[in-house]
Amino acid sequence: MKQYGVLIVGTGWVSKEHIRAFEMNPYSRVVAIVSRSEEKGRAKAAESGIPDAKIYTDYEEALQDKDVDIVCICTPNHMHAEQTIKAAEAHKHILIEKPIALNWEDAKRMQAAVEKAGVKTLVGYVLHWNPLFLNAKEMQEEYIGKLYYVETDYFHRVTGSYPCYEWTCRKEIGGSSLLAGGCHAVDAMRFFMQEEVEEVTAYSCGCRTDLEFDGTLCALLKFKNGAVGKIGSSYDTVSPYIFNVHLFGDKGSLLNHKLYSPEKIHGQKDYMELPVETPDSGDVAHHPFPQEINHFMDCIVNARETSISLKDAMKTQEIVFAADLSAAEGRPVRLPLP
Repeated sequence: MKQYGVLIVGTGWVSKEHIRAFEMNPYSRVVAIVSRSEEKGRAKAAESGIPDAKIYTDYEEALQDKDVDIVCICTPNHMHAEQTIKAAEAHKHILIEKPIALNWEDAKRMQAAVEKAGVKTLVGYVLHWNPLFLNAKEMQEEYIGKLYYVETDYFHRVTGSYPCYEWTCRKEIGGSSLLAGGCHAVDAMRFFMQEEVEEVTAYSCGCRTDLEFDGTLCALLKFKNGAVGKIGSSYDTVSPYIFNVHLFGDKGSLLNHKLYSPEKIHGQKDYMELPVETPDSGDVAHHPFPQEINHFMDCIVNARETSISLKDAMKTQEIVFAADLSAAEGRPVRLPLP
């Protein structure tokens, strides 16, 4: 059985979860880490139980390592584009943490590089493997039906207690409320709706002085089949972490973990609670990284396309850029983007 060597790029908060997940999968092992300093790299390797991993401070040098088959990009947002392009040029499979890029031109360059190289990609929308998402998707056709309205929300007050705070709040690195985290809500909207978006209208505001962008954005989406959706993203919120998934179909409704489907559940008078885990924490340790990596490795081993390839994630990214543009210019934005 071939084991694929993994290069972890970055030693931040999320890298530990990726290392743990790759080490759990029988087809992969972490062989190297790229860090800005050798000291931080060795500390991350020791902390993660892989003291023999090679430590690089030069990304391009690490890409030349013949033991590396997969590159896992866990760096701040503004670095994703160039690192992805270089990994593709080195013919490595690539896992890219969200968002894929901070502007549309970079995203298109990434896609061109990946298509030319013919490598596998997976973008880190890890909530696809959250039990609520999995169960809701399986029940959707029978219990909820054809969707006509969907709401998804990402409300997360990231402050100095979070390891990513220092760069997340900066526009040139974090990008925007949607790019920094709200893109998870955009991805969730697409995951359930499975329809193309034709127009986006968004408004933004903010009340935090430590953010270099408006902390709150509300976007309205018009789908080609006539359905509509609303996405909320807020770093201003004074509340615990909230991730809402509200699905309204012609057979029933889902409000997070509460289901109402009187056609299928005879005599139902009110919502019933589903006893499943929900995406109710911003802590990366709460997210299903092992399931995400199992999917990625299965696709690599069996030469299949991943469910969240870079090509697919481009559609999420396009909606994000359209929403930010709409909020900035005060007008609806038609898709596709130029």
